[in-house]
Amino acid sequence: MEETKVPVTIYAEMTPNPLTMKFVANKYLLLNDATVEFSSLQEARGFSPLAEALFNFPFVDGVFIASNFVTVTKTDNVDWDFIVMELRDFIKEWIAEGKDVLIMMPNTSSENKDTPKKEIAPSEYDEVIVGLLNEYVKPAVENDGGAIDYVGYEDGVVTVEMKGSCAGCPSSTATLKNGIEQLLKSNIESVKEVVALSV
Repeated sequence: MEETKVPVTIYAEMTPNPLTMKFVANKYLLLNDATVEFSSLQEARGFSPLAEALFNFPFVDGVFIASNFVTVTKTDNVDWDFIVMELRDFIKEWIAEGKDVLIMMPNTSSENKDTPKKEIAPSEYDEVIVGLLNEYVKPAVENDGGAIDYVGYEDGVVTVEMKGSCAGCPSSTATLKNGIEQLLKSNIESVKEVVALSV
């Protein structure tokens, strides 16, 4: 019996970060708002066969996977014009063949990172902040091929973690200060500043 392939379409979309490209699929890759990010083959090994395979391309510097898209960060020694079709076709074929995108979520405590993730005690503002981020910020950030995670509130400072194309993007600082900070300050009086988690 011949194995039938799932009809898959993938399109490539520029992001505000010139080093990243968002590859959007017509099907879900991860469920339940999960996101996963890898910055090396070592980090991806044993967790994401797709990310492992992408790191075999010499110009791939990072892989971020979310609901229905994969954001690839490239090295700056090659132009997107030369590699975007190759990556798009590779990802399309991978998904069409039903290969595993993710077999296990990496431990979020980042035991493979040198620095432990910042721990902030729960606060009375957590629920309101998460609600505002989910409603106003998350859709825009995902649209740009990234994600934002709320880390915590402490002494008037809201800490968030930028992922995917938003991590290291030249315009992410402006997004953080002009967009997110203004939104939270205007809704929560005690918020003084929004900062990105420095890894």
